[in-house]
Amino acid sequence: MSRNADWLARSQAAVWHPCTQMRHHADTASPAHLPLLPIARGEGAWLIDFDGRRYLDGISSWWTNLFGHAEPRINAALREQLESLEHVMLAGFTHQPVVELSERLSALTGGALGHAFYASDGASATEIALKMSFHYWRNVGRPEKAEFLCLTGSYHGETVGALAVTDVAIFKDAYAPLVRHAAHVLPTPDFRLAEAGETPADVARRAAAGLADWLEKNGERTAALIVEPLVQGAAGMAMYDPEYLRLARQLCDQYEVHLICDEIAVGCGRTGTFFAHEQADIRPDLMCLSKGISGGYLPLSVVLSSDTLYAAFLDDSVARAFLHSHSYTGNPLACRAALATLDIFAEDDVLAANRDRSRKIGAMLAPLAGHAQVKHLRQRGMIAAFDVVSDDPSFSRRFYRAALDHGALLRPIGNTVYLMPPYIVGDDEIALLGRAIDGALERALR
Repeated sequence: MSRNADWLARSQAAVWHPCTQMRHHADTASPAHLPLLPIARGEGAWLIDFDGRRYLDGISSWWTNLFGHAEPRINAALREQLESLEHVMLAGFTHQPVVELSERLSALTGGALGHAFYASDGASATEIALKMSFHYWRNVGRPEKAEFLCLTGSYHGETVGALAVTDVAIFKDAYAPLVRHAAHVLPTPDFRLAEAGETPADVARRAAAGLADWLEKNGERTAALIVEPLVQGAAGMAMYDPEYLRLARQLCDQYEVHLICDEIAVGCGRTGTFFAHEQADIRPDLMCLSKGISGGYLPLSVVLSSDTLYAAFLDDSVARAFLHSHSYTGNPLACRAALATLDIFAEDDVLAANRDRSRKIGAMLAPLAGHAQVKHLRQRGMIAAFDVVSDDPSFSRRFYRAALDHGALLRPIGNTVYLMPPYIVGDDEIALLGRAIDGALERALR
């Protein structure tokens, strides 16, 4: 038995993997078969299995590993932190990494979001932001403002609270009896839905008009609007114009509704600016970060809050305090990984370098615009995507398996193929991704 086969068998016997019908891992004869890959180590943009085969990580391991795997500077920072403090609870204590990270994140917002609250994952950050908004309105004497609004097709996590503002049926329907209702506003700003002659900005303005109509009727009882700025990931990398964010900010101000920007997937440089909402020249009231903030090393999420919102919780009454916690909040190792990640952005001028990488990725994908079964080729910074015309319900799995055979990890969302590679991919690796996409498309569409 190969080392891969041994670890594969042990994993299937003991591990329950996420977002997976486990039978699809085991049934190799099924069209829905999803290979389970035992990974021994990572090097830069590559994952390497126990038999030595290499896979180019074209999706940054679920959009987290900004600078690839085993980044020497993050490794060194974590080794240094291990020698001083691995963990201390943040209730009643503080430490250098969490203070410095909070200061630096606030500075990246120009001081507009002055306080940071920590958790471990994106769904938790969503729930924290929703609870903060709800509790704020109660603290300021507006308890009627208790409902939430999200975009159609939105995804903000899979815990019970986050599912309230997630509009993806596969995640939500099974747990619907547990989930609090939230409104989903139409139309969507997704520019794939443009009518004849419309620009992406026109689609954004049409969607904002729908938001205005909804808030005119329901603003008095609405606590917050939550959005994924510029790119809705689980909706199939639905992209929209910054004009929607500008207008949404104006409408939220007009109707006294908090704007929550979920930058969990799109923050940390993915869309071309450090925060996606910067492209609309706005600031939210609350912002959620996770995934890439620790460089993909350790679970960490952050909710950044405006000082106005924070001040509403200051009182002698414990009931007016923000009552949320978990044992590993603000873990020093995770915060130190995040600080090292921010250092790399500064040292390597990552945003400027990514503009060049983005152009090369766009040029590599450009020939697909002429493919008979490809539509809506699109890109926003280091996120690129296209939709494939196919009635095969197993298309995504067929494509995934074929891409692996070409040495690339590419995991479509339904019929949407996307790239979200680490910020270290070079020209040869971009070319390999192009060959893998071409080969996988040819095989998956047979």
